Amino acid sequence: MTELIASSEPVEKVNLFGMSRTQLEAFFLEMGEKRFRAQQLMKWMHHQGECDFSAMSNLGKALRERLSAIAEVRPPVVESQHDSSDGTRKWLVHVDGGGLVETVLIPDGNRATLCVSSQVGCSLDCSFCSTGKQGFQRDLSAAEIIGQVWLAIKSYDAFQSGNGRVVTNVVMMGMGEPLLNFDNVVTAMNLMMDDLGYGISKRRVTLSTSGVVPALDKLAEVSEASLAVSLHAPNDELRNQLVPVNRRYPIAQLLASAQRYIDAQKDKKRVVTIEYTLMAGINDQPEQARELALLLADFPCKINLIPFNPFPNSGYERPSGNAVSRFWQVLVDAGFVVTVRTTRGDDIDAACGQLVGEVVDRTRRSARHRQNAEAALETGT
Repeated sequence: MTELIASSEPVEKVNLFGMSRTQLEAFFLEMGEKRFRAQQLMKWMHHQGECDFSAMSNLGKALRERLSAIAEVRPPVVESQHDSSDGTRKWLVHVDGGGLVETVLIPDGNRATLCVSSQVGCSLDCSFCSTGKQGFQRDLSAAEIIGQVWLAIKSYDAFQSGNGRVVTNVVMMGMGEPLLNFDNVVTAMNLMMDDLGYGISKRRVTLSTSGVVPALDKLAEVSEASLAVSLHAPNDELRNQLVPVNRRYPIAQLLASAQRYIDAQKDKKRVVTIEYTLMAGINDQPEQARELALLLADFPCKINLIPFNPFPNSGYERPSGNAVSRFWQVLVDAGFVVTVRTTRGDDIDAACGQLVGEVVDRTRRSARHRQNAEAALETGT
């Protein structure tokens, strides 16, 4: 009979931090424990901010020892923190594989909105977004996504003070296209909305997409989060240039999918937020505003205008205040609810479209953009 020899290989511990309530219940049941252990652990991780099993006093000593041997609670690690003069705070977050992503908290009175990343880099290549110029490394895990909420609360010592409401709103508008990291993003958003997680209202957790239609249709089956669509153009010809995914899923398909998402929600008063980044001489003219008004005439939405935030070699410029006002007025006169996003955190490069982490680019996109920029400098174009 062959003698079994104990392996000296270290046990790869499972990270419980990004598991949903259902996943944690299944984990404990497989251990032979009761389902309610999942609730206890979730409260420790997400309500108390505790990562050390030994400190989880309502878990028995034997269970804590078993958990320590096979599992861990491991959020991502902050590489650096930057505070803007306007109160905006940005974290550069280290994730597995050597990548860095950015997370931004924007305070506004009693409201604080956290902009969360879903990918290291971005697998799309929107022409006006600095993240896309870096290329793409990988999707973030659910633990790395929900960990950005945990880190924001931790940085204000809000767990210890009992005031975990430092984050009132979450927007999946950081680095990456959320719908291309579907399962991990859905798990993380569900944790954000779970009362045993962060208890944020479904109206205050927003997923922003550039328009991956099949995934958006699938999202309607599993999520009640709010929806934002990054449109940025009133017609397919221009949007094909600005948002390349439009060539596969043009505007009509995208809006139809967004309508299906809204129709699937129990709350029939829900609307889609249309995000429209204004770039000087590109998409900021009154006639383009009128075209946008016609496009969205029967669509349940509010419109968020975002003056472009410059970054090196973008090729685009911020529109004048008058151009923004004219565009806004056309839409308001057409009966839309329209807001103009105030630029926040631009002194620490935390404004919309400026997020840049550290990406081991698997697409060679960053090198291509760099070569194009160098060629443009040489030719003066």
